[in-house]
Amino acid sequence: MNEENKEQSVEHFLELIKRSRRGKFKIYIGMSAGVGKTYRMLQEVQSLLRNGIDAKIGYIETHQRKETEALMEGLSIIPRRHLFYKGKDMEEMDLNAILNLRPEVVVVDELAHTNIEGSKNEKRWQDVLDILNAGINVISAVNIQHLESLNEEVQNITGAAINERIPDKVLQLADEVVNIDLTADELIDRLKEGKIYDQKKIPLALNNFFQTDRILQLRELALREVAHQVERKIFTEIPKNIKPRAEVFLACISTNELSAKNIIRKTARLSSYYHSKWYLLYVQTANESSDKINLAAQRHLINNMKLATQLGGEVIKVKSDQIAKTIWQTAEKYEVTTICIGKPHFKFYQLVMKTALFTQLLNKMSKTDIDLIILS
Repeated sequence: MNEENKEQSVEHFLELIKRSRRGKFKIYIGMSAGVGKTYRMLQEVQSLLRNGIDAKIGYIETHQRKETEALMEGLSIIPRRHLFYKGKDMEEMDLNAILNLRPEVVVVDELAHTNIEGSKNEKRWQDVLDILNAGINVISAVNIQHLESLNEEVQNITGAAINERIPDKVLQLADEVVNIDLTADELIDRLKEGKIYDQKKIPLALNNFFQTDRILQLRELALREVAHQVERKIFTEIPKNIKPRAEVFLACISTNELSAKNIIRKTARLSSYYHSKWYLLYVQTANESSDKINLAAQRHLINNMKLATQLGGEVIKVKSDQIAKTIWQTAEKYEVTTICIGKPHFKFYQLVMKTALFTQLLNKMSKTDIDLIILS
């Protein structure tokens, strides 16, 4: 065994040790507020306590729902820490207290929450990773609209921007993902009965978020995501000799901001579905050198590359005027199985001039098993 192989073997063994010491992670996911995620978490804690497991509440948000608050009786709650922020006394989960007390299981609600400025981590999901790495098991909850790769899709459905989001990798780290499902009618009935918001907020909610068509679309997203998680679990646990080919995706972008974000998010979703590696390729032509494109385009490009990294992609930047050839060479080098590109926005004469390049790419692909996806 050469030195490089030895090093890889040691790193692999260390990774196995870290995994065995890491706490187990369970996430309850739902299509919206009010489906019963917090209620189910508290039911589980009560069951764990009856079975002699040291389970504590690290952070919970009951939203003053009577049924939920009733389940808090007899539970051990780790006090929140107080912070003064912009002249106000604010409460936040006490990460250090959880790490010092070291319960067997801790409940951490509102996974997508943004911590108060001055906290150790910017996001609560980062706190959860610290807790898991300390060997403590975590039960948490999140709504489907907070998943980063679904951000634009959810915004199109609801018409509202979702500012608090979690990277897809957080869901992928979960040992178990459980969907809390209700029909649209059941959820709307719960709202009308005052089990989600107080009476003053109900009319506004019914006219906005809680509309049947929107709920149905969000429900589909939640069900599909949990199905993806089950597929991923099967993929990682079935014997290697009967696994399908290892998918590797290559997303190709230009400086077009809107289509680029769409390509990145959709490729990330495909990668998530297949539990596979993916790359982002930006081919910088002579016309797109830093001294020839405006600052706004440069900023959009940097943001798109940052988004790809956040969604688990590896960014590749190549300087070349031969776009099709570069895409093909990159696909070969990184053993790509699927190339993802956006719909071309060329004028007719430009399309005629560029057809030869894409014909070359398609001809090469026809002789291999590489797939091409053109994303709208």
